[in-house]
Amino acid sequence: MRPRERGDRAGLDPPQPQDLREEGPAEGRIRAGTRVFEGLSAAGARGGLDEPAGRGRDPRRLRRRPEDLHPLPRRPDRREPRGPSGPGDTGGRRRRLSVLDPLLSRIETSWPYLVLLAFFAFYPVLSSIMWTTTSATYYWRRERRKQQMPQPEEGSYPSVSVLVPCYCEEALIGETLRSCLALDYPNFEVVVVDDGSIDGSLREILPFVQRGEVRLVAKAENEGKAMAINDAIPCLRGEIVFILDADSSPEPLLLRHVVPHFSSPRVAAVTGNPRVVEKATFLQKLQAIEFTSIVSIQRRAQRVWGRVLTVSGVVSVFRRSALLDVGLFSPDMATEDIDITWKLQKRYYDVRYEPEAIVWMRVPKDFRSLWKQRKRWTLGLAQVLRRHGSDVLTWKRRRMWPVFFESSLSILWAYVFVGLTAFWAFSYAVGHPPVGASPIPNWWGMLIATLCLMQLGTGVLLDRRYDRSILRYLPVAVYYPLVYWILMAIVTSVSTPKGLFSTSNAGTPTRWNTKRR
Repeated sequence: MRPRERGDRAGLDPPQPQDLREEGPAEGRIRAGTRVFEGLSAAGARGGLDEPAGRGRDPRRLRRRPEDLHPLPRRPDRREPRGPSGPGDTGGRRRRLSVLDPLLSRIETSWPYLVLLAFFAFYPVLSSIMWTTTSATYYWRRERRKQQMPQPEEGSYPSVSVLVPCYCEEALIGETLRSCLALDYPNFEVVVVDDGSIDGSLREILPFVQRGEVRLVAKAENEGKAMAINDAIPCLRGEIVFILDADSSPEPLLLRHVVPHFSSPRVAAVTGNPRVVEKATFLQKLQAIEFTSIVSIQRRAQRVWGRVLTVSGVVSVFRRSALLDVGLFSPDMATEDIDITWKLQKRYYDVRYEPEAIVWMRVPKDFRSLWKQRKRWTLGLAQVLRRHGSDVLTWKRRRMWPVFFESSLSILWAYVFVGLTAFWAFSYAVGHPPVGASPIPNWWGMLIATLCLMQLGTGVLLDRRYDRSILRYLPVAVYYPLVYWILMAIVTSVSTPKGLFSTSNAGTPTRWNTKRR
């Protein structure tokens, strides 16, 4: 073997047994450590340098004594789980993750999860595009030129009965009756049915009765809105019935916009355009945007389909003979307005929407009242789907299919929303980032939010001619997806099972349960 030359680059020889027996500076590598110290003695390895080696020794070939061959401390691996006594106590969490991670990964790669994830992502996108385009079609065909429907000839105006069901509306019933008496129509009457009010509502109504301006149907027992209407209809004189909530006020020209629709014998009902009169609280402003950009847009779109989901309970005008034909209102339904709409359309009557039939209404001010109202609406829709779903799925009633499937898909989406959100929250809690979720909004989430805001903006633009003040509340629309989607998803998940599967309240009248002022 060639002897090592002085100029070789390798500064250390492999350790030899005879080297370890020598005294003095040892030459070789530190085998137990993870670093190699070249040109340093044992003292140099501890922080200082040795004196230069004597003549004849290569200073690059310094040796260590055996007692200096200590391993360097190993840097702890940050990925290693620490025990229960370590900082953060992550040992138990990582052990749980090692058990749950395969299960969560299997769920995320299963086809049911991927299908639900795709439905969750695409349903709001497609529905928003559909609502916006079809409502714009309705506007272009029927509202753009603002042509008033032909009015009846003088002396041939159909008689109209304005029916106001009332329960504990002492504060507002007087204002409502005054606005009804101010309607610009030559042939109408105003009838109030008091459903056993326990406040001073009768005291407010009686002066109008004594002056001969209003007729009164007074019930001794509270049986709910549907029963109050059914009891009053035999007492009415008009062939057209305008049903109005006791805390709302119609515009004077409402009947002139609505009555011409009934020149067609197929028309059984016309629903109006409710507007929010009080916009003081944040929730009231959100509801003003909702009735402008959700309710009004859906009514326009559904008229393009040919069938509507429901008339508005606050402002609806009916042909009296059509109501008698379908058996009047159903007292055991939580939402009598949705039920009567489906009953009429099942009998092939036409239900229309008139955007110029404006009524100013009050909406819940606080979250508790809004929660109760939306629970009742969701329960009522589920009851209607249970009662009428099998009937509308026949070929003869195929024009009801878009309304039926859209309602069913909206309920399904609410459950998917709640389920996926709960799954994602659990995954993040155990340290497993889920597939399809991100705490930071991604491009798809931004797309959904953008389309939602486009729909809300379209509704505001279409309805601004009827409510000029609505433009001021457009900035509130940015909170609508966050607040209302979460609220309605939770409310739907809670209330729908009772409406679909419970029959305990069948035949029992639904009584007033709205918080009264």
